[in-house]
Amino acid sequence: MPAFTFEKISPPASRGPIAPIVVKKRGVIVQILDRFVDARVKRTEAKGVIFRAKQKKKV
Repeated sequence: MPAFTFEKISPPASRGPIAPIVVKKRGVIVQILDRFVDARVKRTEAKGVIFRAKQKKKV
């Protein structure tokens, strides 16, 4: 006789269509930050500055 048994888990019953996902408006602070980032990107592109990723030194 087995010491334990596994329960058979049945899949969830379908309840109909899934409700549409509501897209939340972005916060005012996030919008302001986006404007600052866009302005900075445009300035750096105009100057021709290229940013390179920093490489971590291996010890």
